[in-house]
Amino acid sequence: MRIAMIGTGYVGLVSGACFSDFGHDVVCVDKDAAKIAALEDGKMPIYEPGLDALVAHNVAGGRLSFTTDLASAVAGADAVFIAVGTPSRRGDGHADLSYVHVAAEEIAGALTGPAVIVTKSTVPVGTGDEVERIMREAAPQAEFWVASNPEFLREGAAIDDFKRPDRVVVGIEDDRARDVLERIYRPLNLNRAPLLFTRRRTAELIKYAANAFLATKITFINEIADLCEIVGADVQDVSRGIGLDNRIGPKFLHAGPGYGGSCFPKDTLALLKTAEDEQVPLRIVESVVKVNDSRKRAMGRKVIRAMGGDVRGKTVAILGLTFKPNTDDMREAPSIAIIQALQDEGATIRACDPEGVEQAKRELQDVEFLADPYAAADGADALVIVTEWDQFRALDLSRMAKIMNAPILVDLRNVYSPDEARNAGLDYVGVGMPQHPAEAA
Repeated sequence: MRIAMIGTGYVGLVSGACFSDFGHDVVCVDKDAAKIAALEDGKMPIYEPGLDALVAHNVAGGRLSFTTDLASAVAGADAVFIAVGTPSRRGDGHADLSYVHVAAEEIAGALTGPAVIVTKSTVPVGTGDEVERIMREAAPQAEFWVASNPEFLREGAAIDDFKRPDRVVVGIEDDRARDVLERIYRPLNLNRAPLLFTRRRTAELIKYAANAFLATKITFINEIADLCEIVGADVQDVSRGIGLDNRIGPKFLHAGPGYGGSCFPKDTLALLKTAEDEQVPLRIVESVVKVNDSRKRAMGRKVIRAMGGDVRGKTVAILGLTFKPNTDDMREAPSIAIIQALQDEGATIRACDPEGVEQAKRELQDVEFLADPYAAADGADALVIVTEWDQFRALDLSRMAKIMNAPILVDLRNVYSPDEARNAGLDYVGVGMPQHPAEAA
């Protein structure tokens, strides 16, 4: 099949590379000439494990190419995927669909034969209808069918998620679109990945509903963690205890500083705005968003309490800046609010992250960035683990205790056990653990 992928952001680039690895002929399109030139040179605009090798392999095989010329990519394509950004719109929080609408109009003018137009971007319910309206108006004689195919890719595990998905959701309004998308996803039949066909609006809502539910699980366990600290329970044991229930499951029940990234914050907000427009209040999702927003800064206050309530003139070493490991994504990362809360109280910040420093520099000011966790901790008054990168899972805690000015470890991801830290000479504060004396004071 011949596929045009409009947009070379996270979703477009990963999807395009994986489709080409299935054996399809894929052309990825972007208006940013510098990005296209970099991709042609083998330089990835994002950090995703294995993506550079996957792209290089398929470029060498002649199945994957990049261009700024949308018309040439769309001409003769069997399917055109729209994978442009849909950021939260300034002022009201609605998803900004302007890039999707522009892409739809340009695609309509470039079609040279029948094609399926697929919205891969995360879009509100009804976007497919609008895409179809725009295209019919721009090209009344064109033969095309509009489908929805939301992505469910986790940053840091996106290639595996694409090739071994829990399910592939496709929203259609006609059999022609179904036939084309069945052929595109046929390689997944070997893995017996469920291909779920629904109506188009249903597919659009599935994506938002899934992300809102996962965000709810994260926020739920974080609130339970707060209760654990007060009553003297261990949230990790609570998580195991409820996660063993097959009706609940263990995933997304890890207490921490709150969710961030490109999906959950944006998608929960967009879902709320859609519900608000339809006058259908989603009280649970409203609470999830509010609790998550407040939790990030609350983690800054947690660090301050662990340091005796006063951080003015003290140095705090932050390990991990990105919202999760194995990505360079800093969007809505908890580290931003935590660092700002500490800086507001007069703390000096040193930070270490394996991949996120360049992105972090755009979000944070007056932070000293260091490549080595021990260099960051040397002379610090507290060490704070914010993102659970593998590099931070096997630290020499005894060495840390010796080089720090004050041996305080605030583990916001519960990477280490209290006994591990204390046996190494560190005062330990975790999330959802019985209160540390310094916090209880």
